[in-house]
Amino acid sequence: MSDVGLGLPEALERAASALPEEADAIRPANGDPAQLLEMLDVAAAARVLTWLLRNEPEPGAELAAEWAEHPRGVEPLREVEAADLPKPARKVIRRAIHALRSRGVSIPEAPQAPVVAKLPPLDDDLSAAMVSAIDPRGTRIVYLLEAHPSGGARLYEVILDEVRGVVGFEAYTTGRSKARKFLREFTARDRFPAVEAPVEAVRALAARIANAQPADRPLPRGFGEWRSRIASVSEGAATPGERVREALGASGDRQALDRAVGFVRDKQLGPWPTDPELLPKFAERLAEVARSQIVVSAPHRGEQVDGILAEALEEIFHEAAREATAQRFEESAYVSWKRDAEDDARACLEAAREFRERPPRENPVARALIEVLLEPALRKLEEESKGDDDESLLVTPQSLAELTRPPTGSERREK
Repeated sequence: MSDVGLGLPEALERAASALPEEADAIRPANGDPAQLLEMLDVAAAARVLTWLLRNEPEPGAELAAEWAEHPRGVEPLREVEAADLPKPARKVIRRAIHALRSRGVSIPEAPQAPVVAKLPPLDDDLSAAMVSAIDPRGTRIVYLLEAHPSGGARLYEVILDEVRGVVGFEAYTTGRSKARKFLREFTARDRFPAVEAPVEAVRALAARIANAQPADRPLPRGFGEWRSRIASVSEGAATPGERVREALGASGDRQALDRAVGFVRDKQLGPWPTDPELLPKFAERLAEVARSQIVVSAPHRGEQVDGILAEALEEIFHEAAREATAQRFEESAYVSWKRDAEDDARACLEAAREFRERPPRENPVARALIEVLLEPALRKLEEESKGDDDESLLVTPQSLAELTRPPTGSERREK
């Protein structure tokens, strides 16, 4: 028996990570092909060899050659579905089978199917898509999975933002079981978990955002090459958010709207800045109120703050920003819907309707988003207000008028 190459133990460790059901048998074998056969049943051994041939071709070929020389290696080699493997891997199996037959081992020929002139199958059932929840910045990750023409799987990772466009992209080639395992783990994350979505819906989402890519933000490198696989959809295809809107609708339920406000204030959703460059201006204006040497009454200071926030609402939530925020709430509704939280989904749909139908000053969800965005400045202002304990400095609107009134003649004579 030939010496085992150094790459086989490492490849088997990677196989153990990708095949958790076989991991407890793979690892104790310590990379030894004969010991591995002792630890695995026939079906499991065939799965391990198949994974290696797809994902680690050289170690896979080495393991197949080792097993071809072992009495117990016949059955796993016979169980491997060579037709599903890439062409180089099929050659490896044929060589191993030939080596067995040359030693007199009887291995029946696989029945040949009638030859029909057609394209090679691409295993169209290997198709899936996932969308994550939206993070506080307004960004989400989507994944699209499809069969690789030469075997294995191709996984597309796209980072999307309703305002900033397509902000990240990667394409990976990997084994099918590994890709499926990755997507399962993606749904189990604690932060910004993902849910499954129809492939066509995810492509519609990617197309909508890519088609509105800001002129000053070029598409990520590589996205253009794969765009037809990621963002090509039939006319009228609905995004995940549009699908949940069609399914549940929005009824004007005030309790649902209050629930959405609570999500924003508790920082479960948002704050999704649509134009971060505008925020410093309003934060500075709030800071000026806090630094003011004239201490005004609480109601008057509240009026000052309300005025600043009202201007911020109008300026930050312009028409395009309102639509982007509505879309973010709709897409968030889809995630809740798929996680069996229908009340949360309805709350998000009510928030989306509010952004489309009401002016920003009348929209409580918009107000909550602005207050969260400007929270540091508002907190500083509140702390300064609590420190104003000297009542002699308190200036009401009426006393402020008295201070600024020109002195009368008698007052000038007294001076």
